[in-house]
Amino acid sequence: MNIFVVNSGSSSIKYQLFRWPAEQPVCSGLIERIGLPDSVITHTVFGADAEPQKQQRTLALPDHAAGLREVVALLTDAENGVIQDPTDIDVVGHRVVHGGEKFAATTLVDEAVKTEIKSLFALAPLHNPANYLGIEVAEQLIPQARQVAVFDTAFHQTLPEHAFRYALPASLYHEHGIRVYGFHGTSHKYVAARAAEHLGKPDARLVTVHLGNGCSMAAVQAGRCIDTSMGFGPLSGLVMGTRSGDIDPSVIFHLVQQLGYSVEQVSALLNKQSGMLGLTGHSDMRDVGAAVAAGDAEATLALELYAYRIKKYLGAYAAALGGLDAVVFTAGVGENDAAVRRLACSGLEFLGIRLDEARNQVRSRELRAISAADALVKVLVVPTNEELEIARQCAELLG
Repeated sequence: MNIFVVNSGSSSIKYQLFRWPAEQPVCSGLIERIGLPDSVITHTVFGADAEPQKQQRTLALPDHAAGLREVVALLTDAENGVIQDPTDIDVVGHRVVHGGEKFAATTLVDEAVKTEIKSLFALAPLHNPANYLGIEVAEQLIPQARQVAVFDTAFHQTLPEHAFRYALPASLYHEHGIRVYGFHGTSHKYVAARAAEHLGKPDARLVTVHLGNGCSMAAVQAGRCIDTSMGFGPLSGLVMGTRSGDIDPSVIFHLVQQLGYSVEQVSALLNKQSGMLGLTGHSDMRDVGAAVAAGDAEATLALELYAYRIKKYLGAYAAALGGLDAVVFTAGVGENDAAVRRLACSGLEFLGIRLDEARNQVRSRELRAISAADALVKVLVVPTNEELEIARQCAELLG
């Protein structure tokens, strides 16, 4: 079964093609800057024994349909293609960010499902429209394939009501769906399963720490999420690249009532101008790390603030879980930034968390333990693979 995984963003498309049940993709790629004259396609083909063949092209792609057409052309290329015809694709798996309360599991797409996804645009205005567009385009270009939606919020639908409800008038939940939904669920689910398998403990109590440009944490017990740091939208919780994370709501009232901000300006401030960008002028943690190394005091403070927020959630989730078996770092920053991991775990020896700094400094694309050999709580680095998780869920759904 050929499973084509599409992760459609507002101006990008990530994709992988799997020849299931093999979990190593036969090819993968990324299209960036869709809608601009200098769009970039990076396409890599993985041979069984040969070195990966990578090609990159710059061209004008006015929309997602044009981008996916180019991908289909690459997949079926006479010399370097991995399939003969688009009809060879059996399933297209789509990442959809927001599934609301309607979708707690992977779902075969039909017109009713598409209508429901459209109804959730207001809950994820930056993501769901792009995800929906990816489905529409794939239906046009690969019409014979079954389209499957995998929802980022689905993994968090196991939260108990006392964790997902806000202390607001009940009508706002019952009539308008205002509650904690959580995000990055596909990544949290994947790395939690990998960690539990590594530990040999299906009932493991885990805190998964997804640190990319967006950041979130989840408390996971026996494979079920019981709490998560992002809430109604992807703004709350940890400090992120450009998002503020948790702030006192009174700050918003002050910005509007005393400083004259409009609602749109507040949204732009908290989502696009805050976080590490607001603190340091850099949204990329590699740039922040370079500034810290150069002795920049503001960057040093920002890094401490970033790690301190992670530490606070670690303590809270250890309490929610009634103990910990492992802490799992993943995504771009979590997998690669040793300083962030060290600062986030420092001072937590009383919980059984203690790093081996030599292990922490190792760079690898493999699952690895970075905790001290005799530490009571394991600290793991588990590279995430959302596309593989989407493919797995498609295969499970369709048997």
